Amino acid sequence: MTGRPIPAPPLPEGPPPPVGRPPLTWLYVPGDRPEVVAKALGSGADVVIVDLEDAVAPDRKEYARSATAELLGDQVTAAPDAVPVHVRVHGEDDIRALADLPGLTAFRLPKITHAVSVHHVAAVAPGVALYPLLESALAIEHAYSIASAHHAVRGIALGEADLRADLGVREDAGLDWPRSRVVVAARAAALPPPAQSVFPDVRDLDGLWTSCGRGRLLGMLGRAAIHPRQLPVIERAFRPTAEEIEAAEEIVAASAVEAGALALPDGRFVDAAVVASARRTIALAGRGRDGGPARGAGGVGGLPEGGRG
Repeated sequence: MTGRPIPAPPLPEGPPPPVGRPPLTWLYVPGDRPEVVAKALGSGADVVIVDLEDAVAPDRKEYARSATAELLGDQVTAAPDAVPVHVRVHGEDDIRALADLPGLTAFRLPKITHAVSVHHVAAVAPGVALYPLLESALAIEHAYSIASAHHAVRGIALGEADLRADLGVREDAGLDWPRSRVVVAARAAALPPPAQSVFPDVRDLDGLWTSCGRGRLLGMLGRAAIHPRQLPVIERAFRPTAEEIEAAEEIVAASAVEAGALALPDGRFVDAAVVASARRTIALAGRGRDGGPARGAGGVGGLPEGGRG
């Protein structure tokens, strides 16, 4: 057998790599509460998600869209160093109203089940980053086709509240397989690791910590939150430990001396994939030293404490 590689289709290139450190905290806020959204932008969350779907009552949808349009049209929100703002849309009217505003970073698309829906939104809002949310058994079955549907897709995530109901799952362990499925689909589509869905009990920080640990073991990175008190717990749960940082630095240092596969002094064998993982660990280690949110701290009073998908 020659040294030529086995023929295979090219791997997906995926979107451009993100600039700076990977986000770990994604804070949902209701779109019909502009004063709460304003506080959320100073909470220390890496990304603020303005929710126009489940968090807003039907008779306040239009007001929420108008308030969000005003926010996204503000030059302060659109500044290069501003906190990224995603919008979880309720429908196509939201997409058409908000797509061209300078403060918009991305749309989060609820209840996506097929790649064709992603193609439609990408055509309606060209150039806008998209994050499909998989919230049903059918969506999980189509995870890779959704993740790889269009170059505008920058990530995928689960909507676990609806998914639990669809699957009849009560315990957190019952979501291990769907979580693993989206991790694999994202990787296969050359997307970043998915963030975990929200933990609905904002008072149970021990439970949040345990659940984050389970998600991290499955390959997830970061988590959505519904209250600022959850942010430091999520940050700490997904940041690498001192031992992981030390091991990653050793791998990267060794790779700088010897290219390709190599053996470390302790006998561990590492290759390019292991080196790439070590570099990601070091990037995460560069975040806030105290384990808190990367950009400041502070609470957001008056946030609803109901779950979001």
